[in-house]
Amino acid sequence: MAYSAASLAVGALALLLGALITPTGNPADSLGLSESSDGRWLGAACLFLIASFTLTLGLPSAFTLLWRTPKLGLVALGVFAIGTIATSGYAMLLVFYRALVLTGSLTGPIDHVTSDPGIAGFLAVFVGAFYAGELLLALALFRAGTVARWIPTVLVAHVGWLALGRVLPDGVVDYGTLLLTTGLCGIAIAANERDSQLLPH
Repeated sequence: MAYSAASLAVGALALLLGALITPTGNPADSLGLSESSDGRWLGAACLFLIASFTLTLGLPSAFTLLWRTPKLGLVALGVFAIGTIATSGYAMLLVFYRALVLTGSLTGPIDHVTSDPGIAGFLAVFVGAFYAGELLLALALFRAGTVARWIPTVLVAHVGWLALGRVLPDGVVDYGTLLLTTGLCGIAIAANERDSQLLPH
């Protein structure tokens, strides 16, 4: 279980780094980065792929903290797992966008690519599952009472930070991921401590 907890912490940090180096805002500005900073774009995709695998592998450690609310815990982690697994799809989407730009395959406005119904639908499900799972996980942790209350509080604050995204500058919104990283690392530490206490001495 210690390895699962470590995986959760690694995933949280990879997600943070990926979010910080991924451009946000105007799709044209984001895709334009593929030409001006190709390494940064590809690095972000790799970080999101790593985050997807490690966060998913870290979910069992989080479940050890939800033994008082097993049903809600399973639902929360199940929904959150959809979001973490779909993060790998988002990473591949970044690679796909990069390939379109570098090969000159875009024959029309960039908005036609980024607003494609299939891609928009995938992103809606991915983002929705991720944040819904985060809220359910915070609720389950509040009900279980097995971790310090600041841990689920920062998870809720992260979702609230997202809601303020329209009124905050793009650069400031990106740092909201620090809240998610802090919360997930707190879960990983608490799970590792609980595992240490259960081990025979």
